[in-house]
Amino acid sequence: MYLDLQRARAVLRLATDGRSRAVVRFTSMRRLLLLANPSASGFTGALYRDVVSILSTSFEVDAEWPQGPGETRARASRAAEDGYAVVAAMGGDGVVHHAANGAVDTTAALAIIPVGTTNVAARIFGLPRRPKKAAVAIANLPSVPTRLARIESTGGGDKKVEFATFAVGVGFDADVVERAERRPHSKLRFGGFHYAESAISALLRDWRGRPANLRVDVDGTRFDGVAVLTQVHNRYTYFGRVPLHITQRPVDGLAAVVAEDLEVHRAAEIFARAVLRRPLGERLGARVYARFERLTIEAEPATPFQADGEHLGLASHVVITPAPDALLVIRNPENCCAEATE
Repeated sequence: MYLDLQRARAVLRLATDGRSRAVVRFTSMRRLLLLANPSASGFTGALYRDVVSILSTSFEVDAEWPQGPGETRARASRAAEDGYAVVAAMGGDGVVHHAANGAVDTTAALAIIPVGTTNVAARIFGLPRRPKKAAVAIANLPSVPTRLARIESTGGGDKKVEFATFAVGVGFDADVVERAERRPHSKLRFGGFHYAESAISALLRDWRGRPANLRVDVDGTRFDGVAVLTQVHNRYTYFGRVPLHITQRPVDGLAAVVAEDLEVHRAAEIFARAVLRRPLGERLGARVYARFERLTIEAEPATPFQADGEHLGLASHVVITPAPDALLVIRNPENCCAEATE
């Protein structure tokens, strides 16, 4: 009988037990679906081939280049049904976000090969920043049930549900993301500096002095504001190694900060305190909510919103709730929300 050794699903192993008898064990090679984004800033053909080669030593690998977010989600959502144990997203936070939304509430685990501009998700999950090291790590790390944020939104008569792996922004933050995406070449060249420049430009041109248009309800406590930022895990950042901390101490759950206004001096102090892990008090026109169960936003007029740096359009109604253990992620359970290793 012909046996294709490279594609075989069953591997015959001979071992010896304590009584010197041959013991036969069959182990199945797990299947992995690699979804790659060749437009990612760090993607090259040579790196792609190296990653596939590394993964193939531990998995039966099928690799695809989806044509856009919708196809990425569709392939990830069918992965478990098609027999894949792992969906590996090779790209930046965009492909990770869409692969995660496809794999949510399935038995397929999400793995990350970071080749994007900032790779926030990989940093938060404590994964190696170098793609080939990340590929090696996938075979040795467990699949860990991981919290997401569930987002229900209504805008223009359409209702949809989205999940975020590390952050949700409503108002100012989402506008910054949309502005940054208008100049993709600057994003590729300057990374976090491009986001910082976009934030400063948005603040000075359109957002300073803007009256509050968001009615925010957090577990029954109400507050009006112009911007809401929710973090899913301990910290996140678009600025490379510089993390932002909404709370002074790590929070096991969702945390949010609501900004009453964005006067320049207040916005600058809020950002500085988030970097230095200082309290974000009401003196700054900000309120912090830790470990909330339900955050509801009514916007008049409709306001932009984003998840994981992906601009999702305009919404007049947004509900954010925790989704515990909604996604299996291949990561070190002891190293979530820490700086990634070299």
